[in-house]
Amino acid sequence: MKSPVADATEATVNGVQTPLIELRNVSKSFGGVVALQGVDFSVNPGEIHGLVGENGAGKSTLMKIIAGVHTGYEGEMRVEGRLVQFRSARDAIAAGIGMVHQELSVVPDLSVAENVFLGVQPVKAGGIIDWAGMKAQARTLIASLGLDLDPNTRVGSLPVGVQQLIELSRVLFSGARTIILDEPTSALSPPEVARLFVALRKLRAEGRGLIFISHFLDDVLEISDRITVFRNSRRVATELRANLDKDKIIGHMIGRGSAEMHMGETAVLNARQDEPPLLAARDISDGRSLNGVSVELKRGEITGMYGFMGSGLIEFARALFGRHAFSRGSITLEGKPAHFRSTAAARRAGLAFVPENRSMMLFRTEPVYKNVSIAMLDRIHKLLVKPQEEREVAKHHIKDLQIRPPLTDIPLGSLSGGNQQKVALAKWLTNMPKILILSEPTRGMDVGAKEDVIRIIKTLRDKGVSILVLSTEPETILTLADKIYVVKRGAVVSELSSGTVTKSDLLAAA
Repeated sequence: MKSPVADATEATVNGVQTPLIELRNVSKSFGGVVALQGVDFSVNPGEIHGLVGENGAGKSTLMKIIAGVHTGYEGEMRVEGRLVQFRSARDAIAAGIGMVHQELSVVPDLSVAENVFLGVQPVKAGGIIDWAGMKAQARTLIASLGLDLDPNTRVGSLPVGVQQLIELSRVLFSGARTIILDEPTSALSPPEVARLFVALRKLRAEGRGLIFISHFLDDVLEISDRITVFRNSRRVATELRANLDKDKIIGHMIGRGSAEMHMGETAVLNARQDEPPLLAARDISDGRSLNGVSVELKRGEITGMYGFMGSGLIEFARALFGRHAFSRGSITLEGKPAHFRSTAAARRAGLAFVPENRSMMLFRTEPVYKNVSIAMLDRIHKLLVKPQEEREVAKHHIKDLQIRPPLTDIPLGSLSGGNQQKVALAKWLTNMPKILILSEPTRGMDVGAKEDVIRIIKTLRDKGVSILVLSTEPETILTLADKIYVVKRGAVVSELSSGTVTKSDLLAAA
């Protein structure tokens, strides 16, 4: 008897047909770490196939194999029945496979036509670009996606949703029969999502196959014909859309009821209900990524903000720290109005910020002690540099935070990711902040490093620091937070401050 997964995989939407893409028993490892294990996957002509799973579940690895980016895998891949082994992304494009990445690659200062034909401009005799022909073809391509645009329009002046459709038209021009869309709705407003879905359904009707990757389960359920779920490098379910709802998908994603449940998947919240807020942000909006975010941070409390990539978490953190302008809303600190127009103003007010990308604030080629002391050089010396004092400060933090190896003069880049994160924290702790903002504080770390960073964060909370943790990883939020805000498309959709909260609760709300 065949498994339900096997039955669903063999089913097709439009009857018996040869899949556009078919992978059989595909596995891929990186340095001994398994990224994919025994995966079967297919997409049929005239089908939108949704692909979901948590961060690190294997989705990106699978798509990069299909797109020719990753080679050297086990198993086989067929394109319209033909066995293939791509050596590069160029091979995949030649085979009719195109990909629209989450980070758009349009060139803002070029025109619509120049972006559609980027790198492949049509030429006339003598090698002269056929501008008139290029503009005419561009108008036809973008019109096929429901856009009525002047091909001379500068792309940077257009909304993000329109820019995405222009990039999609470039993929269509390449002749793609199979199109991979990576988080295509993460930065779009609801009207832009609706316009994109109209275009995708039109492409499906033309017989193209689309792979729709998203964390936004509502979008996946709305647009997909079949849905595949990944968990821990494996495909755990492939079912027709009609057989699924949001709760079933989440159950597949986290292995609900199975032995695969881990620590950090439930939390008992105990927020400080009666204490006045140290910082209150009200109705923070920027006209694009933030749509009325309101939160309260209290002394000696860890506030978690959870959402998917593109939900507005990063923009909100930067807005609090004076790095992202907002057009509406207000911030109060200790009951007084506070609008930080620069990071320097935020630092003077007692805020510290460790961004999701450590390279934004650390210098990998410089020694550890310089990375620790950079934020407080003005307090160590006014005129003359005093490296020995800097080293003494660094030694204190190296011991306190258990940075390994415990050396002040080695280049920061020689440390592991977890120890680099400890250095990023140490940078702010010589002069203890009132509020510490941490964006993705445990991303990319091994278990031991995560435990160390979590210990440090909780110790700071117990010393009275107000901590805001923003993460797309539910386990991080559940492990750390005393109170949780769930953010979706730039707005808080759920506030949780007491009782038991589970990972599935967060996924469902987001």
